[in-house]
Amino acid sequence: MTSTSVDLRKTVPLSPLLRLLILTQLAFNIGFFAVLPFLSEHLGQAVGMAGWLVGFVLGLRTFSQQGLFVVGGALADRYGIRPVVLAGCVLRIAGFGWLGYAERTGAVIGAVLLIGFAAALFSPAVESEVARQAVVHEEAGGQRTRVLALFTVAGQAGAFVGPLLGAVLLSVDFRTVCLAGAGVFVLVLAGHAWMLPQHIPGRQRVRLEGGLGVLIRNRRFLALCCAYGAYLLAYNQLYLALPDEVERATGSQSALAWLFALSSLLVVTAQLPVTRWVGSRLSLRRSMVAGLLLIGAGFAVVAVSRPADWTGTAGLLPSAGFVVLLTFGQMLVAPVARAWVPDLAEEGRLGLYTGALSSVSGLIVLIGSSVTGSLLDGGLPVAVPWLVLAVVPVAAIGLLPRR
Repeated sequence: MTSTSVDLRKTVPLSPLLRLLILTQLAFNIGFFAVLPFLSEHLGQAVGMAGWLVGFVLGLRTFSQQGLFVVGGALADRYGIRPVVLAGCVLRIAGFGWLGYAERTGAVIGAVLLIGFAAALFSPAVESEVARQAVVHEEAGGQRTRVLALFTVAGQAGAFVGPLLGAVLLSVDFRTVCLAGAGVFVLVLAGHAWMLPQHIPGRQRVRLEGGLGVLIRNRRFLALCCAYGAYLLAYNQLYLALPDEVERATGSQSALAWLFALSSLLVVTAQLPVTRWVGSRLSLRRSMVAGLLLIGAGFAVVAVSRPADWTGTAGLLPSAGFVVLLTFGQMLVAPVARAWVPDLAEEGRLGLYTGALSSVSGLIVLIGSSVTGSLLDGGLPVAVPWLVLAVVPVAAIGLLPRR
């Protein structure tokens, strides 16, 4: 697929299944983002982890989630999405409950792995079905990228509400935040046990054997995975580099929730207009190029301002600029990458390929987050870590498939 250009004036209504899946993403993110933005400070302050270990644990969480998406995607291809989604919700409830009571490094790592693997089950199942239904929607005269943009908007709406909920509950303690996150997933589990169909028309179950070998030989798909991994590593700095910068500028992380809210509000309000504008003008590849350049510019803004060592409200301006540019880059990259996957996937293996997109990127984040944590704690000139991070998404442009 080389262009997303369609008749943008035509509006095709979403199917009931698509509406359910989009609302699913909203609920998932409310529960998840009530906890995650505050995990870094909890690990460093309450648990007493070193900076490199905090970075490693955050990367491990991403890898256990994104890195194992390929498992959840393959299971969804084999058994359908309903059992995989429900099992993931049960594990997420257990993981959040465990994290709330974990006080030692080993227990924290166990809880984080469980939280990540839970998403490795339910997220690729939901995402692959949204991508498949987006193609069906396109065949009916709609716009594929618009469906994926709505999915992104729902996720960001959840990411907007989640940190605000977590910030309020953090006034009690971190355990309360974790238990509230678990409570959200109890509601999600009950709702999906009731509403998610046992069988989805048009979805065929395939054997687990044989798909991975074909995927590994698909060079264009693997190139997309690597470029997406660079984007995800950059996005992960919202939870690693940004909290450090906010605390340096203001002496606390209280402003962090508002920066997350800013990011989510931008996506909720601007994602669909951006997708509509880009869809009629840029190919999938050019859209990702523009997005990666914006993300690189966001890191450069902090790198350029960092030697001035601004504090207070002025010190938050570079962080806000970073969040804005990163968010607009995300609007261009994330829906387009997901929309590209069905064109590169083997027939009947969309779950596997959707999962692999996240698995490869999760491995990149695992390695990159440890390196980033060392950079931030390494006593280097203040601008160097941010300059290094600026190079990563720009260099990833060369990895994008050209056809």
